[in-house]
Amino acid sequence: MLAKGPHLRPTAMSRFFSAALFLSLAGTAPLALTAQSSVGQNAQNPPTQFKDTSMFKPPVGAKVAIVEFEDLECPACAHAFPIVHEAANHYHIPLLRYDFPLKMHIWSRDAAITARYIQDKISPDLATEFRREVFASQYQISSKEDLQHFTQTFFSKNHQQVPFVIDPTGQFAKEVNAEEALGDKAGLGHTPTIVVVTAKHWTEVLDVSQLYSAIDQAEAESATTAAIHHTVASNKK
Repeated sequence: MLAKGPHLRPTAMSRFFSAALFLSLAGTAPLALTAQSSVGQNAQNPPTQFKDTSMFKPPVGAKVAIVEFEDLECPACAHAFPIVHEAANHYHIPLLRYDFPLKMHIWSRDAAITARYIQDKISPDLATEFRREVFASQYQISSKEDLQHFTQTFFSKNHQQVPFVIDPTGQFAKEVNAEEALGDKAGLGHTPTIVVVTAKHWTEVLDVSQLYSAIDQAEAESATTAAIHHTVASNKK
């Protein structure tokens, strides 16, 4: 029962409870959105001890995005590829993909350079399809010669001509190197490295089967943050 006293007008009453709600939510850790977390258990790849997470932000105009570092010769990346792309399409959120060819792999850097050539010179969609087919054909590619044969077949099937030299100026190698350097700066320890990001929070997804749950949580957090900001702005009027 409310104590006796002057009655608050409906507008004042709603503002009172809105302010109280904001204060209670602001003190709740999950809504602070300033810390990082991880989801899924992976014995081979424990949570990454990132050194620099400044790139873990959605692009301008987006509230949630997926950041992924991949290696075209990595079987785990091949497994994750369709799931990551389907998730981005399902939620209509950006996918920020970076090449991170591991030094132990024989042909992954060459494949990444070819993918960059296709992306820059032909079509980004065809470059995505090249990556998709490389991942699906990993079991058939065991050398650079195998990759060259695969590339020739892919180009012919898509009515394209393989240039005599894919990267005569080194432009595409520089693009791959720049993304690899970004991964080194972040402190990557494995591929794929998949991170769901919002403006103030990021979550590393160690088990790709947990990706949808991570996106659901990120979108819920973003909606809650937007609601809080709207309440604060309304109370200041």
